Amino acid sequence: MSGARPRPASRAAAPAPAARRTVTGRVLALMAGNMAGRVGALASLGLATVLVARIGGPALVGAFTLVRILPALICHLAGAGLPVAAPYFLAGREHDGTRVRPTLVWLTVAGAALSGLVWLTAGPLLHRVFFAAFPYWVTLAATAPCVTQGFVSVGKGLLQGGDDLRGANLAIAVEEFVFLPFYLLVLVAWHGPGALITALVLADVAAAAWIGARLARRGFFRGWGRFDPRLARSMVGYGYRGYLGQLIDLLQLRFDMALLGGLAGPKALGVYTVASKFAELVQLPGLAVNYVLYPDFAREDRAEAIRRTRRLILPALGVSVAAALPLALVAGTALPWVFGDVFADAVTPTHIRLAGVATFGVTGLVMACLYGVGRPGAASMGQAVGLAVVVACGSLLIPRYEAVGAAVATSVSFVATTAALLAWFVRVQRTAGHEGITGKR
Repeated sequence: MSGARPRPASRAAAPAPAARRTVTGRVLALMAGNMAGRVGALASLGLATVLVARIGGPALVGAFTLVRILPALICHLAGAGLPVAAPYFLAGREHDGTRVRPTLVWLTVAGAALSGLVWLTAGPLLHRVFFAAFPYWVTLAATAPCVTQGFVSVGKGLLQGGDDLRGANLAIAVEEFVFLPFYLLVLVAWHGPGALITALVLADVAAAAWIGARLARRGFFRGWGRFDPRLARSMVGYGYRGYLGQLIDLLQLRFDMALLGGLAGPKALGVYTVASKFAELVQLPGLAVNYVLYPDFAREDRAEAIRRTRRLILPALGVSVAAALPLALVAGTALPWVFGDVFADAVTPTHIRLAGVATFGVTGLVMACLYGVGRPGAASMGQAVGLAVVVACGSLLIPRYEAVGAAVATSVSFVATTAALLAWFVRVQRTAGHEGITGKR
C-alpha cells in the first residue's frame, strides 16, 4: 500500500487530437490482439480437454486440471508474484534497466527451484488430498511442471513490460496450443497421466524457449548489469501485493461454485457452471484493457495515467455492457441448444451473472491504473471487498435459492469490487494531486 513509486510532479502537456487518435488506435489494435490470443488459448484448451476426456475419461480430465492449476499456484507463490511485478519494473523509468533484467531473471530461476522444493516437500499431502486415485510417482512427476510453468508465466510478463505486447499476446495462445502436438506425439508410445505430465513439461519448455528467443531478438539479454538485492526486495514486495489480489479474485470467482456444489450437489453445480462460463465471456474485453494499459500506465507520468484512466471509465463500461447485451439476448436459445434442454435452467443465472459482470471493463481499467502507478495493494484491497460480499451473500442466498442465489451473490460482488476500486482510484487521484501541489515526490 505504501510502495507507490515517485513520479514527476509536472503536468504533461495534453496530447493533440491527432496524437490521441493514434494512441487510441494503437490501444484498440493491441486489445484486439490480446482478445484473439485469449480466444485462441481457450480454443486450444477446449480441444485438449476433449482429447484427454476421450482417452482417459473423467479421472484423467481431473488429473489434467490439477497438474495445470496446482503447480501454477505454487510457482506463483514461490516466485513472489513476478508475472505481476515484471511489467511494472521493466516499463517504469525510475529503475536502472541494466539491473532490472538480470534481477528478474535470477528471481525467476530461484522461484522455479523453490517451487519444485515446495512441491516435493508437500508431496505426501498433495497425493493424499488430490492424487490419491493415481500411483505416488504421478505426484512426484508433477514436480516438473511446477518448475517449468514459472518460466512461461514470468516470460509473458517480460514481453508485456518490454513493450512487446504483440509477442505477449502470441505467447498467451502459444502456451496452450503447443500442448496438443506434444500430447499426440507422446500418445504414440504412452497413455495415462505420465503422458499428460510429459506433454505439459515439453509444452512449457517449448513456450519458454519461444519467449526467450523473442526476448533475445529484442535485445533483452544485452547490456546487463549485476543482480541488485535491494531491487529484488522491491520486486518481491510489489509482486506479493499484486498476487494477493489475483488469489482473492480466484476465490471470489469460485467460492459460489464450491458452496453450491457442497449444498446442492453436482447437478445444480453443472447447470451453474455453464451459466458462469457463458457469462464470463464478457470479461475478455476487460482483461484485454488491463493487460494492454498496465505497462502503458507504468511508463507514464502518474498524473497522465490518472487522467487517461478517468477519461476511459465510461468507454470501458460501455464496451462491457455492449458485450453483455447480445449474450443476454441469445442465452435463452443458445444454452439449451448447445448443451441440451436440461440446461434450460442455466438461462436465469446467466442473465443475473451478465448484469454483474457488465462492470468488469471498469474493474480491469482501474486495476491497470493502480498497478501502473505502484499501488497493487490498493487493487488487492478493492478485490477483497468483493470476496467479502460474495462470501456473505452466498452464505445467505445459496442454501435457499441454489444456482439463482449463487448468481445474485456473485453479481453483487462484481459490482461491489468495481465500486471499491473506484473509491481507491479517487483516493489515489487526490494523493497525486496533493503531491503535485506540494512538490512531493
